[in-house]
Amino acid sequence: MSKASQPWYGHDYGLSFRMFLTMFLLALLYLGFIAVLVALKVGIPILVVIIGALLFSQYFFSDQLVLLSTGARQVTAQQAPELHKMIERIAQLADIPKPRVAVMPTRMPNAFATGRNPKTAVITVTQGLLDRLDGPELEAVLAHEMTHIKNRDVAVITIASFFAMIASFIVQQFLFFGFALEGEEGGRGRGNGGQAIMLIWLASIVVWAVSFVLIRTLSRYREFAADRGSAIITGHPGYLASALQKINTSMNRSSRRDLRKAEAFNAFFIFPAVRKNSVMEILSTHPSLQHRIQYLEKLQAEMDKK
Repeated sequence: MSKASQPWYGHDYGLSFRMFLTMFLLALLYLGFIAVLVALKVGIPILVVIIGALLFSQYFFSDQLVLLSTGARQVTAQQAPELHKMIERIAQLADIPKPRVAVMPTRMPNAFATGRNPKTAVITVTQGLLDRLDGPELEAVLAHEMTHIKNRDVAVITIASFFAMIASFIVQQFLFFGFALEGEEGGRGRGNGGQAIMLIWLASIVVWAVSFVLIRTLSRYREFAADRGSAIITGHPGYLASALQKINTSMNRSSRRDLRKAEAFNAFFIFPAVRKNSVMEILSTHPSLQHRIQYLEKLQAEMDKK
């Protein structure tokens, strides 16, 4: 596989439009949520400082946070020479700087990319992935993750997920916030306090629900875009299809404990950490395996015609 044999497939305008539209709609949604908080006289200055600090850290330190949360560790070229060589070769094909390389110590086969831009990117693979895939299949998975970096959709999905997590936290901690507000009222104005709590809770539900739909719609499209990038970089869509089928089989055999530990990062993984036919599969951040295989087969047929 040489750089001249498989040129980069070009800018994905469909993905760019969806990323812009998602961020625009989420921005309107979050501004509306903040307007509700302002109208209810929540401590906005403190709220803005806290959210700003968290968003800053999420954007600029997301790669370190994700690696720390997953238990992944960076490996040097001396520690994993073949993996580094493969990633360097694919990075040259995608015409981006070579990402840092990390390995996640779990038997569950998976991979993900993180980082706010190509210069700060990290590609992480699990030990289970290295153990189960052969060379071409592993290369196809790495090309998929490299496409995410090239398309810069990792940073978008990270930012888009941030306020959704805040809204989800408020919904889940409804009683805690309610008691806190009741305590501040000191027994006075309990009716107004209760109404304010309910409005904040309802606004949080709306923000979470709409964010949930928008983020998953974007996430599913970006997976198809990355699958396409992998197919064109390697020149063999079948390699990725084979890798996805192996990952799916192993995922169904993975322990529930391993899946629970990984499910918080499903939006980043190449394959969601869920069992087949589970509720989480229906609400997945990824297209179904069947649809991805069909899409790769379609790409293979198009390539064979050329």
